[in-house]
Amino acid sequence: MNKILLPFAWMVVALWMGASVYARDLKDEVSFRFYGQVRGDLFYNSRANGEIVDGLFHLYPLDRKEDAEGNDLNARANGSFYLLYSRLGVDVTGPDLGKARTSLKLEADFRGSSTHWATVRMRHAYLHLDWGKSKWLIGQTWHPLFGEVYPQMLNLSTGAPFQAFNRSPQIRFRHHRSGWQLTAAAVWQLQYLSTGPNGKSEEYIKSSCVPELFAGLDYKQGAWQWGAGAEMLSLVPRQEAVVEGRSYKLNERITTLSAEAHLKYQTSSWLVQAKTMLGTNLTQGCGLGGYGVRQEDPRTGERAYTPYRVVTSWLNVVYGKRWKPGFFAGYLRNLGTSDPLVGDSYGVGLEVGQLLSINTNITYNLPHWRIGMEYAPSIAWYGDSNHKGRVTPNHSIANHRVLGVLIYSF
Repeated sequence: MNKILLPFAWMVVALWMGASVYARDLKDEVSFRFYGQVRGDLFYNSRANGEIVDGLFHLYPLDRKEDAEGNDLNARANGSFYLLYSRLGVDVTGPDLGKARTSLKLEADFRGSSTHWATVRMRHAYLHLDWGKSKWLIGQTWHPLFGEVYPQMLNLSTGAPFQAFNRSPQIRFRHHRSGWQLTAAAVWQLQYLSTGPNGKSEEYIKSSCVPELFAGLDYKQGAWQWGAGAEMLSLVPRQEAVVEGRSYKLNERITTLSAEAHLKYQTSSWLVQAKTMLGTNLTQGCGLGGYGVRQEDPRTGERAYTPYRVVTSWLNVVYGKRWKPGFFAGYLRNLGTSDPLVGDSYGVGLEVGQLLSINTNITYNLPHWRIGMEYAPSIAWYGDSNHKGRVTPNHSIANHRVLGVLIYSF
């Protein structure tokens, strides 16, 4: 652990010293504020689940997996205690650039990646230019599909797979006028990746040379906010195929469109919000879905693809200040593909026909302290898939998740 913490500590000290010198040189034109949290998650699941980070990030209960005697191998409880989402960050306000106010954020945690946990990972790293009504953001932060309307809960999934969950490198523009907010962004992939023939990988969007594109419009008035957004993703699944020992250069591409609409009402005591989304191939957003082969050239092996369509909706209600009870309900349905499938499919949770999750929690909040408990049952319906990948449910699988969280923030 010392090998991990020591470089991180030196990074913080160097950043502090550098910022201090820079601030003196610019005669106090630069200011910075450190912040962070220590977070502990103690959780229990009644069975095995589709998950991320060894169960900290829960998605859906897995189907039965029978042994030689018909026993369900996935019907085994599991649980653990982690502090991987403890984090440290710094906000910096710099000198004006022309008429633009400048700022930056740099934030890291110990989430790691792949099978390497308890290692430093970049969460946010971006430069912000603010002209008042118009703003540019350049760097890594929340994906626009995550947006300003997202569930408040203790589970680190923050509503996924019903809510897109993703932080990615991007160039984002926002313009405000008379209560309206326009958002446009070009997004790339780094930590949250699309899936394909080689599993989850950055190569599909790198080979595409086309970033993910987003456009959204919101209106804010008093305690209300409502809006909608649309996303386009264009990937290159493969660039080469081998047929009967001969190699062929391919020109494959799959381009998908997704759309969402959201609503939010917030006062000092109440938070009521909802979102619905038709997603196609949003595996980079911790969602279910993907795409499959609809056509293949027998000579070269070149394929054409069709995306799975997944509709999700959720409702979130939170009340209170010190004691805050909360409720969340999410529903997902796999609509299958628009074209018949003739080959392999690539995605996450394609065998799930429907998914329902309920989340009830209560937190006690003090300055710098937050402690809470959460109970989150979820039910997934499984069955047989037709030629378009649509599942006809014939049985359901339930998981009961209990979570306790303690957070000290500064």
